[in-house]
Amino acid sequence: MTKAPEASEYKGSAGGWGSLKGISRIERSQKASPTALDTLRRLNKPGGTMCTSCAWVKSDHPKPFEFCENGAKATLWDLTSARCTPDFFARHTVTQLATWSDYELEIEGRLTAPMRYDPATDHYVETSWEEAFAAIGAKLRELRVRDPRGVTFYASGKAALEPSYLYAAFARMFGNNNLPDSSNMCHETTSVGLRKVTGSAVGTCQMEDFEHCDAIFYLGQNPGTNSPRILHPLQKAVKRGCKIVVFNPLKEKALTEFRSPQAPLQMTFGKPTQMSHLYLQVRPGGDIAALMGTIKRVLERDRQAVEVGGRRVLDSAFIEQHTHGLEPFLARLDAVSWDELEVASGVTRAEMEAAGDIYADATKVIGIYGMGLTQHVHGNQAIGLLVNLLLLGGNMGRLGAGCSPIRGHSNVQGQRTVGITERYALAPVEKYREVLGLETPVEDGHTTVEFLEALLDGSNTGFIGLGGNLARAVPDHDRVYPAWRGMELTVHIATKLNKTHCMPGKAAWLLPCLVRAEEDIQATGNQWVSIEDSFSHVSASKGKRKPASEALMSETAIICEIARATLDPHPRWTWDAWRADYARIRELIAQTYPEQFFDMESRMHTAGGFYRGNPAHERIWMTASGKAEFTTPSVLNACGILDHPGGMHLVTLRSNDQFNTTIYGFSDRLRGLEGDRMIVLVSPAEMTRLGLDEGEKVSLVTEVDDGIERRVTGLCVRAYDLPKGTLVGYFPELNPLVPLWYHDELAKTPASKGIPVRIER
Repeated sequence: MTKAPEASEYKGSAGGWGSLKGISRIERSQKASPTALDTLRRLNKPGGTMCTSCAWVKSDHPKPFEFCENGAKATLWDLTSARCTPDFFARHTVTQLATWSDYELEIEGRLTAPMRYDPATDHYVETSWEEAFAAIGAKLRELRVRDPRGVTFYASGKAALEPSYLYAAFARMFGNNNLPDSSNMCHETTSVGLRKVTGSAVGTCQMEDFEHCDAIFYLGQNPGTNSPRILHPLQKAVKRGCKIVVFNPLKEKALTEFRSPQAPLQMTFGKPTQMSHLYLQVRPGGDIAALMGTIKRVLERDRQAVEVGGRRVLDSAFIEQHTHGLEPFLARLDAVSWDELEVASGVTRAEMEAAGDIYADATKVIGIYGMGLTQHVHGNQAIGLLVNLLLLGGNMGRLGAGCSPIRGHSNVQGQRTVGITERYALAPVEKYREVLGLETPVEDGHTTVEFLEALLDGSNTGFIGLGGNLARAVPDHDRVYPAWRGMELTVHIATKLNKTHCMPGKAAWLLPCLVRAEEDIQATGNQWVSIEDSFSHVSASKGKRKPASEALMSETAIICEIARATLDPHPRWTWDAWRADYARIRELIAQTYPEQFFDMESRMHTAGGFYRGNPAHERIWMTASGKAEFTTPSVLNACGILDHPGGMHLVTLRSNDQFNTTIYGFSDRLRGLEGDRMIVLVSPAEMTRLGLDEGEKVSLVTEVDDGIERRVTGLCVRAYDLPKGTLVGYFPELNPLVPLWYHDELAKTPASKGIPVRIER
């Protein structure tokens, strides 16, 4: 009998010396200036720079070091000493650069001068800012006359509130609502799904809730890789007796054990903190069924409590006063058997009942989730089921309880707050008219998926990218890439070279900008900007480092200059004044959103930022019924295609050396994986069943019947502890396997966590 292969495993804990070594390795590779250490010292503190990594809350009582491994890597990556100069572009054609990896492009360092694509030589060539703005403005005016709906204004989640507000206004002044952002790729399911059931597009928790909860249900997110700063409040909660229940296909190290780099004794002599009390390795999309099984047990425990006169699990008064739609959900739940739930979830009845017991024994429960819930065809229903669980116990809108999605980019939530949305109904239409004299176009704009559909049918003629590496992040690479270069105009506001820049349109421009840690000197001096975290707090940020090049401009300045070159003069559109003093932009934000941003200029400087408010946190439900809505699921598994001949579902994820499409290196330390990113993780049992060997090269092929072959070859098989029928590989390398049409049914977020595939040897 052949011995089953041994699964990869990291023997250490999350955090600890491994984090410090990871930071040190990036510091050496980037040869960051010694002043970068001063930036880290001031990171996420009043008077300092807000981190460009995740959107975790900024403390009102900051510790000596308010950054994590990811934040340090992002900062050092920004403050590299490497420079990508015009001489570099003179040595390489764009066709050559298009063959380079994500890592090879970004490691060249910071862009130093504005560049224009020359199709005759296939090179980017140096240009002046004056030439760039004049040419871009002229082309945009031409495209606007042809059809203003043909230009897309994309925003990465890093841009601060000030440039984001102006960018959203500029797109509408141009004549469309084509304002997709990076949320479309990850958490738009939250914006749509949560809004549907609570009336709020964001989470309801505040930091103090983590000090009082006694149970946390943690679904589909890896904090060790994506948001390490959350591990400190989680660790404190565990130490005071809070129980964490995890639903996730992979056993992520940060949710099993953690050593705090902020605790010298634990780092040197102490044992790691055991983080989770119960870990359910659900199959891809299995959260809906697993939550239904949990709720079955919760209802059973409530009936038992009623029979013996004990403390009820259900908060009947809350349910009566604050919720709607419970009865249809209960009927659906009663009709589903345990056998069905076990098959759809991939976990046992005993595991689901154990999760239900932890919920029933708790009095204050928080639900946390990430893209493991959002990136599914029925991801909005999975979010709805988690909210169902919370609503049953009244765990919404009170101390120690609530729903807390973990957001990625540092200001991706804030961008939506100040107007970057493709939906007309969510734009501040009346305030735009009052404050800017702007009539908002009434037609909804493009989501990212709709932009790509327009790209493929030839109707999208222009693209402006406020940061990001969108072409690399999207699905269906083999179809999208050729179409990308067919656009009339591509403009990229960027800090480093990336793959999207290597797909220039017929006219193409690279406009290098400052990073957040650098001085932003305008006519009134070094400028403050503001950032919104995932708890709806807005904090001030100021850069102190000298820019990587004297030629760099800020995102705000670039937007003002492009808009001024494109649009006809208007008495209320004072681009020169807005560029000169960002406080004038904050006045616009406060006038446009007075209930949330009053006194913004002074309040944003408070420690921890100011809270802009959230009706659902106050149990005010902005839904059609005026109450929080129970979700009655139409499916038991969130994957859009559940049964197919290959029988396998692929989950794409990020490594420990990665932030979205930015690859810092090739160490996925917390999973025990090093080196090549072209791998596919397979459980030892599945390897034995399929006759696969460790290290064997295979192909993955998407199992959909739409007449298009989607295949990625040359993947190295690695054994890993996974549920039956589950495969795992890296984003964005495996994005070619995701069909463009395979997305959340409401939000159109690509369903990258449950792709139906087969393995070919």
